[in-house]
Amino acid sequence: MIVVIGSINLDLIANVERLPRPGETVPGTVFTTSPGGKGANQALAARRAGAEVKMVGAVGNDPFAGQALALLRESGADLSTVRTTEGATGIASIMVGADGENIIAVIPGGNGEVQEDDIAAARLKAGNHVLLQHEIPLNIVKAAIVAAREAGAVSILNTAPFRKEAASFLAETDYVVANETEFDLYADALALEGDDREARMRDFVARTSRTVVVTLGGDGVVAATPDEFLRAQGLKIEPVDTVGAGDTFCGYLAAGLADGLPLESAMRRAAIAGSLACLAAGAQPAIPHAADVDAAM
Repeated sequence: MIVVIGSINLDLIANVERLPRPGETVPGTVFTTSPGGKGANQALAARRAGAEVKMVGAVGNDPFAGQALALLRESGADLSTVRTTEGATGIASIMVGADGENIIAVIPGGNGEVQEDDIAAARLKAGNHVLLQHEIPLNIVKAAIVAAREAGAVSILNTAPFRKEAASFLAETDYVVANETEFDLYADALALEGDDREARMRDFVARTSRTVVVTLGGDGVVAATPDEFLRAQGLKIEPVDTVGAGDTFCGYLAAGLADGLPLESAMRRAAIAGSLACLAAGAQPAIPHAADVDAAM
């Protein structure tokens, strides 16, 4: 069982010819909504990878809640530990220009209301894989890592979005998953030693005895463990939309580890899934199903 403790959003997306200047109104072309939030995205990816998934989080008491959970519910994920608050569901208001540039405002809503009681309600146990991100309060993220260890579960922390104050507890999680920019920022915050990224990854492992996985976009993914340094590649593609590729990777990686795959194999499958997610627009709608990933492999 993969237990995802994280954010649930509804993305509100407006396409415009160009992004407005301060105080300016510009005409739009298309408006769409899409389920989002890093937690929900990763939960759906793990579910489409074939894993049993429980989502832990909070939504508001508003019409957006049902839309935000629609694809997770359709997937068969366990939503019994998604709590409804009296406020609003988290949203991301996104404006996309014709040149691909965008501006985004995120309103946490229910995501800011996730509590330690929600972790307790998940009833973590040995053998669970607990997948976390930084879109809920960081004290809850840290509490979930501690709860996972006490239960004998495996913790996987995706360090997105970058939050410097999280550097203090990266060493407490079993697997740290970061993109290259995030890792470099955390390496600076932790004063990791080395002349290049690989050396700093090795230094992190030497200090913590944990595993760190760093995604490199089109250049694949690398990982440092206490025993070895690993590399894996995705697919060579012409991306349509890279939104959600990192979340797809994380969900598939967790599913592979939970299924007993060696880390290198889990990385390879997750990298291919992330590549496929770039071939369609949107985050959750673009997440591939296991059959598509297996065919691409």
